Amino acid sequence: MLTLPPSVRVFLCLGPADMRRSFDGLAAMVREIVRGDPLSGHLFVFFNRRRDRVKILFWDRTGLCLWYKRLEEGVFKLPVSLDPSVEVTSAELSLILEGIDLTRAHRQKRYSRIA
Repeated sequence: MLTLPPSVRVFLCLGPADMRRSFDGLAAMVREIVRGDPLSGHLFVFFNRRRDRVKILFWDRTGLCLWYKRLEEGVFKLPVSLDPSVEVTSAELSLILEGIDLTRAHRQKRYSRIA
């Protein structure tokens, strides 16, 4: 399972992204769609129209990094939302990348501190 520090947030862009885009094109999508800062250190996750490819853009304190995965079979199941992007936990991202449909997963009750 993917474990990230609690300070790192994960944003899924739910609309299709052109997988020919690289660092600058995806950074522009972060600013336009997520309304975020690509240099924040958070993860910004993009999927293609068929949902069989994913790119994750992040800043590692010295430069932008890009992680890319292509499925040989099947598709990624994304959460449904009217918003163009959603924030998920690192655990939820791991489940998505492993092919688990979050709409069918059941989360047990846990303590959460109200801010």
